[in-house]
Amino acid sequence: MKKVGLLGGSFDPPHKGHIYISLEAKKVFCLDEVWWIVSPQNPLKINKPASYEERLKNCHKLVKNFPINIKEYEKKINSPYSYKTIKYLKNKYDSIKFFWLMGADNLVGFNKWQNWQEIFNEVSVVVFKRHGYNSNALKSITNKKFLNYRININSLKNFTFQKLPVWHIVENKEVRISSTQIRNQRNQLRKG
Repeated sequence: MKKVGLLGGSFDPPHKGHIYISLEAKKVFCLDEVWWIVSPQNPLKINKPASYEERLKNCHKLVKNFPINIKEYEKKINSPYSYKTIKYLKNKYDSIKFFWLMGADNLVGFNKWQNWQEIFNEVSVVVFKRHGYNSNALKSITNKKFLNYRININSLKNFTFQKLPVWHIVENKEVRISSTQIRNQRNQLRKG
């Protein structure tokens, strides 16, 4: 069965941290592909991001030398919700095993996502450590709710991830960069 990692987000802007976790997931979980799902608008973010077209263009530019595919499924199905995107993809590609990739920062507030508990019952969830968020991720409502389904093994290459829910926190090198930092630096340069 083909294995695909899904990294959803605003990508405002995309950066080397997104590339790093995509390539790390591909390696650690022996994924055939990684798809970036660019959200037209994150329902939990108040500030409007850069235009969808600009973010999409920046994603294509950033990944051109990497084995990462940019997908517009959320725009196609007219939904900013990850759960709906996952359901759509599972119905469309029933021969693909999907992995939901995210940073520890997302695990902290994951319980605010639409149908958050059902996401764990639809796909294997993979969480990457993020500087400044890891201890709060371990204290999160989501971690507590799904603690018994978290796997803690060293070699994941032969682990099938077939029975759901199942999830894992990757012991990755932390990349100290975020889209928010990049936007703030850009705004300071414009003001200065």
